[in-house]
Amino acid sequence: MAANNRPETLIPKLGVVTDIRIDTPDVKTFRVVTPDGKKAFDHKPGQCAMLSIPGVGEAMFSITSSPTNEEYMEFSIKKCGCLTDWLHAMEVGQQITIRGPYGNAFPVDTAFVGQNLLFIAGGIGLAPLRSVINYVRHYRDRYGRVDIVYGSRSMHDLVDYEEIIHEWCAEEGIQVHLTIDRAQDGWDGHVGFVPNYVTELDFHPDCIGVICGPPIMIKFTLSALEKMGFSKDQVYTTMEMRMKCGIGKCGRCNIGNKYVCKDGPVFRFDQLDELPEEYD
Repeated sequence: MAANNRPETLIPKLGVVTDIRIDTPDVKTFRVVTPDGKKAFDHKPGQCAMLSIPGVGEAMFSITSSPTNEEYMEFSIKKCGCLTDWLHAMEVGQQITIRGPYGNAFPVDTAFVGQNLLFIAGGIGLAPLRSVINYVRHYRDRYGRVDIVYGSRSMHDLVDYEEIIHEWCAEEGIQVHLTIDRAQDGWDGHVGFVPNYVTELDFHPDCIGVICGPPIMIKFTLSALEKMGFSKDQVYTTMEMRMKCGIGKCGRCNIGNKYVCKDGPVFRFDQLDELPEEYD
């Protein structure tokens, strides 16, 4: 039986929201445990879970906390529709249902081991990569140099900003490069779009790249990396936003002959026979 079709992944569990952090004007991070105060299930970096409010709807979201966190799971969710509107209106102590994990994971224990890593994110695209980054931080001696390029529309739209500044930036062997689209009062960092910043930084192709963000950002960032000498078989992405049912039945997530929920959501770019129109 396929991993996504195992009974334990299909049966919803009750979850309790124990903490809600406001990251940006339209992104909140929800901390979820079972009623007995435990994690609902184990997962790997890059996997997703189905969150539901009975009577409202359900949707797939990346698990943004690292598997090394054994106490709870977190989900950073952008307000962008009916279900997310309801989630953003929730208060600590309220209940939801949760099921999973779904999809494959980033190869943190195989292809990434011993490699330099380059993470590139735009906007809410940092959320799916946070799990991987914190997993790498936990097992720091397994990996080489780590660079993180992250950009958003404004300084107020940077997700996980406090964690980035006080933890990621303070860690030896990790370089964080932040940028915002346009100049803003109070911001003395880099200004410019993520693909252009990646070009400016001119990374050497001696590392594995991981990209997540809006389709237009992914398109131009991948092009920038290829001009630097990166090949598509050393660059990964995650496409969980295209997942709907999670078990390969609805057909919403097909990309060429691939189904994101069955074959992904994590892909090397050379594994994608054809990208959706918005990436072309």
